[in-house]
Amino acid sequence: MTPQDTLTHWLEQSAAVRARMTAGGGKPGLAHPAQVAGKTGLQIMQAMLAGELPYPHIAETLDFALIEVGPGQAVFQGTPQLKHYNPLGTVHGGWYATLLDSAVGCAVHTMMPAGRAYTTAELSINIVRAASHESGPLRAIGKVIHCGRQLATAEGRIVGPDGKLYAHATTTCLVFEMPGRG
Repeated sequence: MTPQDTLTHWLEQSAAVRARMTAGGGKPGLAHPAQVAGKTGLQIMQAMLAGELPYPHIAETLDFALIEVGPGQAVFQGTPQLKHYNPLGTVHGGWYATLLDSAVGCAVHTMMPAGRAYTTAELSINIVRAASHESGPLRAIGKVIHCGRQLATAEGRIVGPDGKLYAHATTTCLVFEMPGRG
């Protein structure tokens, strides 16, 4: 596929996902414990994509969305905007970090059995190319490297439709039993 074909596919896929989430009643918020009880991490992420569970408010704040999930993988899409710039006139590093933390964290989330959860213990990012409000949509692709009983690691990349790398990251997550769940 050409970069233009990829861009067209990304825009169509994003519009379809957002429409499906909205049609399913999806909106920003927090899921109630009863809504996620007995569900695996992958089932929770799939329910979010279907609009059956709320998605995090940060997605609206930074204008990005979950696009795909699968076992050990999560894909987010976002477009940097002027409101994401720092005082130097460039996209704030926090935009890259949040997009990557979402991708790698949700990739780990897809590996959680019912009653287990995780939290980010370490996130390391490298920004290798400047993005701007003219960059168009970028994708953060997170993939699990290892998922154990106590620790999980994952890696992620932010890429453009032309395949160019904008940033990459690794994470270490602590995995734990949710009290009173399972």
